[in-house]
Amino acid sequence: MDLTYRRYADADADDLVAFLTGDTWPFHGSAVVDPEEARRWAAQGRFDNAETRSFWITGGGDTLGLVRLMDLGDGTPVFDLRIRARYRGRGIGGHALTWLTEYLFTELPRIRRIEGTTRQDNAAMRRTFRRCGYVKEAHYREGWPSADGTVHDAVGYAILRRDRDAGTTTVPAWDDEPAPER
Repeated sequence: MDLTYRRYADADADDLVAFLTGDTWPFHGSAVVDPEEARRWAAQGRFDNAETRSFWITGGGDTLGLVRLMDLGDGTPVFDLRIRARYRGRGIGGHALTWLTEYLFTELPRIRRIEGTTRQDNAAMRRTFRRCGYVKEAHYREGWPSADGTVHDAVGYAILRRDRDAGTTTVPAWDDEPAPER
């Protein structure tokens, strides 16, 4: 399936609300998005402003997902990726991650790195990060609260522009922790 990415516009607010409320998002803060909250997010410009750009992922005549790029004025943007349940497990997340990496490094030349965080139990996204050249840089114990009150570990990944340009992956030196004093 050929995928395309179309920039979100304020006129898409009703489509955004339908997208966010018409599916479940098990690895996000709330698995179910309230329609009023989604409308409020759209009205506040949460999906398109000076620091944020969002893109619809489309293919085969359908909207498959949404990519939201955030902190664009910073040298290290982050992103949110949502794929509709019926399209998960088909490689769309990997395609989207590759696309957003190229988009950010091309469109915003001062960006040095891109970061992404997921829950520890989101094995599919963790594999996708690694396949796309991202490196695990952090593990936040009990760092991801869910709406139901459970708390999950969060895992942070990043890709460096220099690694992407060279086609390499630089793994952090994890042996730099000073010994505890006794």
